[in-house]
Amino acid sequence: MAVLNYLVNTVFRQPPLFLGLIALLGLLLQKKGLSDTVKGTLKTVIGVIVLMKGVDIIVASINPLATAFTNIYAIPAEEAINPMGMGGFLTEYGSVVGLVMVLAFVVNLIVARFTPIKNIFLTGHIFFWMSFIFVAVGVEGGLSGTALTIFATIFLSIYIIVTPALLRPYVKEVTGTDSFTIGHTCSLFCLIGSWIGKLFGNKEQSTEELKLPESLDFMRDTTIATGLVMFIVYFVVGLMIGAEAREAAFGGADVFTFSLMQGLTFGAGLTVLLTGVRLMLGEIIPAFRGIAMKLIPGAIPALDCPMVFPYAPNAVLIGFVVSMLASIATIAILAATGSISYAVIPLTVACFFDVAPGAVFANATGGRRGVILTSIIGGVLLILFEAWSIPFLQHTVSDFVQAFGGNDFSLWAIIPSFFTGLF
Repeated sequence: MAVLNYLVNTVFRQPPLFLGLIALLGLLLQKKGLSDTVKGTLKTVIGVIVLMKGVDIIVASINPLATAFTNIYAIPAEEAINPMGMGGFLTEYGSVVGLVMVLAFVVNLIVARFTPIKNIFLTGHIFFWMSFIFVAVGVEGGLSGTALTIFATIFLSIYIIVTPALLRPYVKEVTGTDSFTIGHTCSLFCLIGSWIGKLFGNKEQSTEELKLPESLDFMRDTTIATGLVMFIVYFVVGLMIGAEAREAAFGGADVFTFSLMQGLTFGAGLTVLLTGVRLMLGEIIPAFRGIAMKLIPGAIPALDCPMVFPYAPNAVLIGFVVSMLASIATIAILAATGSISYAVIPLTVACFFDVAPGAVFANATGGRRGVILTSIIGGVLLILFEAWSIPFLQHTVSDFVQAFGGNDFSLWAIIPSFFTGLF
């Protein structure tokens, strides 16, 4: 268990180290020289660090917006019965979570080696939190010991193997290549976006080919466009919420200045994120060929959702803003009708990292119309899945899905709950 805990806490939970080791293995298997091996490994690690710093900047820039929406639109209902919470649960079951991760990763490698499903799940933080969810579901179902470990390992294995495989053909449609797939909690919305785009959209009308007057040509720049749109969103929200809520959310700063800085910070964060994505892809894909050639023929990595952002940055922005508005409208309707008994809040981060990737897939299959429809439906589903999943984790980690759910975390908290009796 000491070895497993070390692997989980120093490798699996540190995406730069995890992917750096994968790149190192691939380069060694290709018998690259010392210089190429060191360069490829370290540039992979640095690329992931840059990507994660971009994510940190984006999350920090939208947190005040989440606070503003939460102060106004959160449903003031009974909280879930939650004596344990995330921290207490990890203290008691952290070693089980780590063991399940390692066992499921071994299963993933075996399946990739001996079956036609060749994707290998490499998104370390999602790997960890999905293991956390499956262990929590098992505990809710009264499982412990070996039964709990087997239950969580089976469902985590299914998740990390099946969802990237389902997304693989659609990732190819987005990127034009079959060199990687996506392993992330956005898979539900990516599939929905792909299907909605095919059914109702027109992929010839891409969000990336929006026709603008020559005087607005500066809006074609991703940094400027995202920064200005988020500035407008912040400014309008700041005026809507009133002085008291604005004080709590914005810290009493001048609404214009604060909105401008947060909007431009968001644009800067997205630019940093995209830079990290390009740097990482430039190293991890060639390095991974060593694993595909020597150990698991035909294998491809399942990577984090920002990998697809460079292919449709306008769709990312539209998906984020539209899904956020749809989420708020859904909460308002639920509050007005008294349709829910647990507190739900706007999931601003999930709008960006779950629905927005779905909008990229919708753009690939259905253009602008697909993006808008996917973003609206995604915003509604985020809140509904958040609310539906809380009761399934109410004695363990309901606080986790209240903050980060509405996506695969919520969906896969519900599905396995019906199978705990078998164990």
